[in-house]
Amino acid sequence: MVSSPMEAAHAAFWAQRGGQLFKQARHAASMNQRVLASVSGTSRTTLSAYEHGRKSPTLETAGRILDAAGFRLALEAKVEFAARAGGGRTFHVPSRLRRLPVGAALGVVRLRERVYDLADRQARRAAYTVLLCEGEPQELLDHVDGVLLVELWGELELPAEIRAEWGPLVEEARLEAGVMN
Repeated sequence: MVSSPMEAAHAAFWAQRGGQLFKQARHAASMNQRVLASVSGTSRTTLSAYEHGRKSPTLETAGRILDAAGFRLALEAKVEFAARAGGGRTFHVPSRLRRLPVGAALGVVRLRERVYDLADRQARRAAYTVLLCEGEPQELLDHVDGVLLVELWGELELPAEIRAEWGPLVEEARLEAGVMN
């Protein structure tokens, strides 16, 4: 079967991305290629080919290599953003809310020359107001935790157009969690 140039480019992109993933896991586990290959039941030359995007493993093999490095292969929902205009400003709305690791959800963040301790409820409320009104997509992904947003939603002072755009996401998250208003 002959693949199109687009399909070949797509396959090459994912082979490269997978290679970066293996290399990251190996470095995080403080292992060299020989050790990780041995522990995962593959050869060092094959692992090197995976890491350099010259070869693609099966899903089973990828899982086995990552497991040997102390990681697991997981499915993460893709979040896309829509830019919306309202009140003389542009703001961004995600396709879904996501959970953050605890360190990120309750960490310290610098936004617009101000530092917010997200572990402090009042500071988190102020930071979320700034983020929902002015945040760029990456800032929203990095600092807005879906559960904490749902919990603060009623206390956030937001312009009507921002509340209207984000409201359905919050309601959907509440329904999924079985939380009543």
